[in-house]
Amino acid sequence: MLGLRNMLTEPRLRGVDLESDARIPIHRQILSERKIIRDVFFEMYNLCISLDEKYFTGSGRRVEVGAGGSLFKNAFPEITTTDIVLAPNLDLVVDAQLLPFPDKSIRAVYGINCFHHFPSPQKFFSELDRVLVPGGGCVLIEPYYGPFAGFLWKRLFDTERFDKDQLAWEGDAATMGAMSGANIATSYIIFKRDRKLFEQRNPNLEIVIQEPISNYVRYLMSGALNFRPLVPTFMEPALRFAEVCLRPLAGALAIEYATVLRKKQDSLH
Repeated sequence: MLGLRNMLTEPRLRGVDLESDARIPIHRQILSERKIIRDVFFEMYNLCISLDEKYFTGSGRRVEVGAGGSLFKNAFPEITTTDIVLAPNLDLVVDAQLLPFPDKSIRAVYGINCFHHFPSPQKFFSELDRVLVPGGGCVLIEPYYGPFAGFLWKRLFDTERFDKDQLAWEGDAATMGAMSGANIATSYIIFKRDRKLFEQRNPNLEIVIQEPISNYVRYLMSGALNFRPLVPTFMEPALRFAEVCLRPLAGALAIEYATVLRKKQDSLH
């Protein structure tokens, strides 16, 4: 498996320290050049906005955390894009566990494949409680926990793990980096396995919905941001057709899912 993973790794990322800001322009270049994965990400950007408009209320800034090489702002210029490291395409350098925004000033926070990299998720939730306006919320798109996703995540990366049985929510700060040492199953542990505990610890936040995302065929075949594409671009219509046919099986086959958190209107903070 290691040899196959090395063979499929995107050549531009070989020898690059993924903990440094050097990865961001490369990821952004890949996202800009590859139509299939770019379309997948723009669907996720649109999903964030549509869930925001459906479930959130109130006025305030919209912020993307853990943005990296994100093109979110290309589609929605009003978004404030942030990451823990500096890059030319970002508006601010921000630690999602210590948000530099005033109380009740944010309508929505979006995070795409970054939440499981936060060493202390509860600090992030406390910050959401502080900065969100009542009725505002957070959309997190994270690796899914279904049977196919679990099989995949346990084998795809050598710098991360998929452990649904980890007892603590927190990661090991001594071994976690911006892109390594994370438990890919963190969102499952908190929002699914330990949901009652989440609700006890965060009485002002509610889990509104959790739903699998059905663009997994294109996501995989595109190579995403870290691997070589497995199919040429002209195959995209066939991949889309396959996703339509497989949509009823999304609960078993999906590799990403969306979780919507909302700050209660009658919040004490």
